[in-house]
Amino acid sequence: MSNSLAFFMALPILVGVTLIFYREHPKLQAWVSIGALSGLFGLGVYLLQYVQSHTIIRLDFGGWEPPFGILFVADTLALLLSLTTLFVTIICLLYLALSPREKMTNYYFYPLVLFLNAGIIGSYMTGDIFNLFVCFEVMLLSSYVLITLGGNRFQLREAIKYVAINIVSSWFFLIGIAYLYGSLGTLNMAHIAERVAEAGPTPLLTVVSLVFLIVFSLKAGLLLYFWLPGSYSSTPTVTSALFGALLTKVGVYALFRMFTLIFNDGEMIPMILSVMAALTLIGGSLGAVAYTDIRKIAAYQVVIAVGFMLAGLAIGNELAIEGTIYYILHDMFAKALLFLLIGTMIYVTNKVHIHEMSGLLKNYPVLGWSFFIVILSLAGIPPFSGFLGKVLVIEGAIANGSYVLMVLALFSGLAVLYSLLRIFSQCFWGETIISADEQRPLPAMRLAPIVMLSAITLLLGLGSEMLAPYIQAAATLLDPSIYIKAVLGNGS
Repeated sequence: MSNSLAFFMALPILVGVTLIFYREHPKLQAWVSIGALSGLFGLGVYLLQYVQSHTIIRLDFGGWEPPFGILFVADTLALLLSLTTLFVTIICLLYLALSPREKMTNYYFYPLVLFLNAGIIGSYMTGDIFNLFVCFEVMLLSSYVLITLGGNRFQLREAIKYVAINIVSSWFFLIGIAYLYGSLGTLNMAHIAERVAEAGPTPLLTVVSLVFLIVFSLKAGLLLYFWLPGSYSSTPTVTSALFGALLTKVGVYALFRMFTLIFNDGEMIPMILSVMAALTLIGGSLGAVAYTDIRKIAAYQVVIAVGFMLAGLAIGNELAIEGTIYYILHDMFAKALLFLLIGTMIYVTNKVHIHEMSGLLKNYPVLGWSFFIVILSLAGIPPFSGFLGKVLVIEGAIANGSYVLMVLALFSGLAVLYSLLRIFSQCFWGETIISADEQRPLPAMRLAPIVMLSAITLLLGLGSEMLAPYIQAAATLLDPSIYIKAVLGNGS
């Protein structure tokens, strides 16, 4: 059973390397990639059921038992995020495979997406902090190439900022790991948690915790998000959808794992997180309502979501953690849908500003109503997927007395609703500016992935009771002894 965890990194890497030799066969690359990820998704569903009914799964590479070896740990949270990553990637690749051939498929796009998935899922499953750094770098190296595919000047300029900020944060990541290992003598995260609890909040460990806070905040786009809107809005449609749905969630996950498992004692980190989340919610909301470029508006929705997720961590009670996990899963699907819709709007109009489009609903009704669905989902309108997560986080804020975060969370929801309704009212309503002769064909097959994601946002809302046991199991983040016992047994 535990050996199957190795497939989650090994299979995407092996298939990706193989597909490098089939550069001239994009359709073959597409369907092989989709098939490999679908197989992993099926395996992940089986493992999730096993973990839910039995116990956390641990894989010790090379037979070296903790805390001495490298290991993967599959708990409910890691599997939920891995499954959502796989599902979103499959739908995005379907969108590309069912679209007219695009130039970027000739530049090893599919192998890079597979490597990206390997890095993301490895980050979720690793139980070793240095291996977390390695998986981050696998993900980032793939994203460095993906963000440059297309090659226009604006895209390359934004790519330089993206690469620079991630190189700096990775350097700080290594420094934090070095000091942590030097003071505690271990890299196993469960073992680190035990030794930090024994040592208490020493000055060195406090500084190390702040270093990790800065590192993962940079990677998540929390507060220092100046690189994110340009980077995510400059890439081709499928790349933007993958980035917007997946990349910031890895940084958010790392913050959750680090500050619930290891540095979970004290009030300083929650206070700093509260301030950073509040400022991120304010900045993201202002950006979303200020721009007329629909790509930038979509990118600022990512910033708002990051602020909301980290507000849940700052609040830190059971309601807020459960709500945040619901919200992360919803946001991965909803952001993929939003960026695919934005890219399709640009494809049919060749315009990027809201005042340059009008009446699209008449020509493309499925596109228009799908956009309306993503508005309701991201704004947290019932019965769509964003509702329950927002309600639980707000209830958690009230229970914790975090009224400032509660108010900002509510106002950020209004900013999401206003900014996206502005796109809908301007671009889809009104008189059409596209004649029948000028209308660009939009095949039903190209719309199929968009319709699938629209249906998922509704099903996640309506089926929240079915998802509840898994979310509650994932929310055991607040009891680190469960994770530590699964990894180390009775301790070491």
